[in-house]
Amino acid sequence: MRTDSPVPRRAAVVGVLAVVAVGAGRLATRGTSSPAASPSPTPSRTQTPPASASSVTTSSAPLSSEGTPAGATPSPSSSPPGAELPRGGGEVFPRYRLVGYCGAPGSPALGRLGIGRLDDRVKEIEKVARGYAVDREPLPVLELIAVVVQAHPGSDGRYRVRIGDDVIRAHLDAARRHRALLLLNVQPGRARFLDEVRSLERWLSEPDVGVALDPEWAVGPGQTPGRVFGSTTGAVVDSVAAYLDGLVRAGGLPQKVLVVHQLNPRIVTGWQALRRRSGVVVVKSVDGIGNSAEKITTWKRLVKGLPSTLHPGFKLFFDEDRRDGGRLMSAAQVLALRPRPEYVMYE
Repeated sequence: MRTDSPVPRRAAVVGVLAVVAVGAGRLATRGTSSPAASPSPTPSRTQTPPASASSVTTSSAPLSSEGTPAGATPSPSSSPPGAELPRGGGEVFPRYRLVGYCGAPGSPALGRLGIGRLDDRVKEIEKVARGYAVDREPLPVLELIAVVVQAHPGSDGRYRVRIGDDVIRAHLDAARRHRALLLLNVQPGRARFLDEVRSLERWLSEPDVGVALDPEWAVGPGQTPGRVFGSTTGAVVDSVAAYLDGLVRAGGLPQKVLVVHQLNPRIVTGWQALRRRSGVVVVKSVDGIGNSAEKITTWKRLVKGLPSTLHPGFKLFFDEDRRDGGRLMSAAQVLALRPRPEYVMYE
């Protein structure tokens, strides 16, 4: 099956940065890439190995050591009154079903969230989410790719860049205008998941911000993202969950959502190491692509024997799922899956 290809089915975004336009086409990053890399046209997500990046316009402001413009002090906007989830309460499940888009601004190849006006996309998410309001309240989700994998090592050799705080703030503001949840997606390259999540603490200390891990892009020493599948373990996921649980306890926050994307069984192993924590709900998002029959087959493989520490999630691809005459699965078809997905994400 295509899901067992020896290389990822999406091309990494590479070069200086393929991703984030801030304001009128300006770019802010919190990391650096290879100085020798030069922007070039964006590859399709199915092209592997990755070889180029989209053209971007970098900010003319000088950058600090963290990559944000010097003198800029972006910070979260005022939190909603009370430490609650965006549409009320402190616990995610079973009250809500999460429904969202992923992506990054200015990069359609990374997902639908990056296409057009952000508020238009959030309104679209709300419309799509109504189709899932069968047995639960829908809670809209913006899954922003906040740490973007690269094909070049960068100055620190980690094969990733961190997007600008201004970009995260803009997405959090949009989420709050629509009472939605913001998830910060991490594609770590050779960096450690926990280190990248810790770098986002100023945002994760907010009541309406969670995390998504993309271990397909977590590679080891000597490996290059896009040439091999990355992987992680239940113990690594547990370390991130423990960190988030600590933030919840220290700040009196509502439960944090921690999504782990999984394309095939080898990408995450040792799930038995994951412990239950009252402050965190962990979602295993099944990311199989192809026609509906192929996606359902992948679903059954990855949710078989799902431990009680995990909640099921399902991912749909606007482009890949429609190739070779396929059709995007409807909400009714997704809700017919067993166990019924508690997070439905569109890319």
